[in-house]
Amino acid sequence: MTEGTTSAAVEGADTLSRLEQEGEIAADYLEGLLDIADLDGDIDMDVEADRASVSIISDAGGRDLQKLVGRDGEVLEALQELTRLAVHRETGDRSRLMLDIAGYRAQKRAELSELGAKSAAEAKSTGEPVKLKPMTPFERKVVHDAVKAAGLRSESEGEEPQRFVVVLPN
Repeated sequence: MTEGTTSAAVEGADTLSRLEQEGEIAADYLEGLLDIADLDGDIDMDVEADRASVSIISDAGGRDLQKLVGRDGEVLEALQELTRLAVHRETGDRSRLMLDIAGYRAQKRAELSELGAKSAAEAKSTGEPVKLKPMTPFERKVVHDAVKAAGLRSESEGEEPQRFVVVLPN
């Protein structure tokens, strides 16, 4: 191994260790929240795409956990921010942790990927830009990734909370 290869391997291990620590801190915080709310759920931790990923899942169908998702994922977004703050308080570093509850984000990701692919196909066939409805940053990121995978470009336009994706033809 060369010196550059060795330092890259050490840096990668340090990053993985830091992200695992973020997941542990987040899991502890969320377990306390579940206890306070008297909700049943299991915590699953992972590292995906250079960020910690924490999921709350339930064997009981997740009906109770839907309270933590809220309408259109609003409560989930708020809990994610609170969890990121808890991690920041412990580590002193900004967290990009992703939180999923009862599979809401996973399902949303699949739907948005399909929307991005369909929008890209429409932009290709018509030669016209396709404007989508306003979305959260998470939703826009998934659509941008799907459009890129389809071989096109996309941009975000507007101001929060009315920011939206425009799919551009070639």
